[in-house]
Amino acid sequence: MKTLIAYFSASGITKKVAQNLASAINADIYEIKPLVPYTDADLNWMNKNARSTVEMKDWNSRPEIKDDDAHIENYDTIFIGFPIWWYIAPTIINTFLEKYDFSNKRIILFATSGGSGFGRTVENIKPSVSDSTEIIEGKILNHNPSVEELKKWAESLG
Repeated sequence: MKTLIAYFSASGITKKVAQNLASAINADIYEIKPLVPYTDADLNWMNKNARSTVEMKDWNSRPEIKDDDAHIENYDTIFIGFPIWWYIAPTIINTFLEKYDFSNKRIILFATSGGSGFGRTVENIKPSVSDSTEIIEGKILNHNPSVEELKKWAESLG
């Protein structure tokens, strides 16, 4: 079974967790990069006109991603990591899921968050994949878990 760690990280926090997870389970890693990188101003959730706020208010928003070479067809299991924005995954995750064929794949979610859980994340991303795709609500990984902790968690998923 070949595993991929795909992640979107706006500020670098999720990236570090993704790198540690890839190391822990000896998986390939892929960064989901927005075509237009997010600035600090874009991420200011207190500003109603900030890019991230505008995107998250529109459930159909699909920020463009930079590349299309994740080679999903080579993997059985894909861990997808992201920061939680407004109680769900950022809509760039939907963009990623809609760009590839995840039929008969197993997706395990992990996230970083300033305080909330997954909220309606699974419900919001399920329409972006086929019915044959298994989506598992994994874990919020806020405390920068060690490689050993991440390995135990991944092994517990079977």
